[in-house]
Amino acid sequence: MVGPDAVHRVEGLPGESAPVGLTLALGRLRALGVTGLRVALPAPGHPLGLSGPPEFNARALDAEEAVICHGAALGLVPEVYEAGPAGDVHVEVVWHVLPVREAPPADVPSLGEAERELAEALREATEVLTRLDVAGSGPVAQAAIDAYRARAGQGREVLAPGYPPRAVRVLELAQRVGLLISVAYENGHGGAVSASEMAARTAALRPVERTARRAQVAAYNSMVEERERGVR
Repeated sequence: MVGPDAVHRVEGLPGESAPVGLTLALGRLRALGVTGLRVALPAPGHPLGLSGPPEFNARALDAEEAVICHGAALGLVPEVYEAGPAGDVHVEVVWHVLPVREAPPADVPSLGEAERELAEALREATEVLTRLDVAGSGPVAQAAIDAYRARAGQGREVLAPGYPPRAVRVLELAQRVGLLISVAYENGHGGAVSASEMAARTAALRPVERTARRAQVAAYNSMVEERERGVR
């Protein structure tokens, strides 16, 4: 996870021979015709939010995230590393600008579809994990979810002002589902001690994880999608 203090630079921006700061880069992108940014959260076997070409998709899959420009055939893939002397190490993120194919992003649902899928996926995963006696479906998971709710109740914003309320709701639920999955993985196998039980747990979690990522992309990209519908 990259913290808010990370240094961001953008490399490969058309018209720039050297990396530039994020603020300048956003201004340059706007001058190039970019009117919005889409998030992609791909994973092996699931190029979520990507549209090609293969070279860009491969870089984005390695990073497990990317940003696609709307209004210009460009995409940005982050590279995260640590820099600085011992005792004063900080995180830097270099965003590599690459050409992309202007085509609909892969497998991104509408907000309504994402919300319905998440509710169903959460219910099914909870039932399966409870049946398998997995640690992540019991008190440990509930405590983590309660802590997440407490943070959310303190006014933590998950999206910038201006997003539709449904997008906020979908992202909150997607993050809760993601939390359940991570707790299930991080707290051992519970009663799932046999190979077949462990495989059943993985089989139960994989589609839920996929659904949560699809919902996150739908929420993050909803502003651009609404603007597109308004133009049509």
